[in-house]
Amino acid sequence: MRRDGCRFGPHRFRPDARGNVSVLITAVIVVAALLCTAVARLGSAVVEKSRANNAADAAALAAADGLALGRAPGRACAVARQTAIDNGARLLACRCPASPTGVTVAEVTIALGEARARARAVVDAAGYRAGSTPVDSP
Repeated sequence: MRRDGCRFGPHRFRPDARGNVSVLITAVIVVAALLCTAVARLGSAVVEKSRANNAADAAALAAADGLALGRAPGRACAVARQTAIDNGARLLACRCPASPTGVTVAEVTIALGEARARARAVVDAAGYRAGSTPVDSP
């Protein structure tokens, strides 16, 4: 025994404290794995929402194009539905309200997986204008 009364030396653990570090490292690894999973799921949701916005924009533009070419609203919505399908989405709603000013408007709502998107395309004398409106997913 040393003079300072320490039997195991200055840097040694007591026998009953062995294994504490391995429990701590295991907990850190589990937390890190959970965080990686959460980040991956969030990234996937962002990509899905972006794809839904793109599909909604394309469908709205397709419907507006059909209306500008003189097609009936039902036919323009059929073109929008096919455009949504081509983009891997499903058309939930298509509306082509008549406008007394000669402005052609097509509004569509798209579902892609859990993501929802709404878009509106306007055709007037100046040409196309399109825009997306965020929609909360259920």
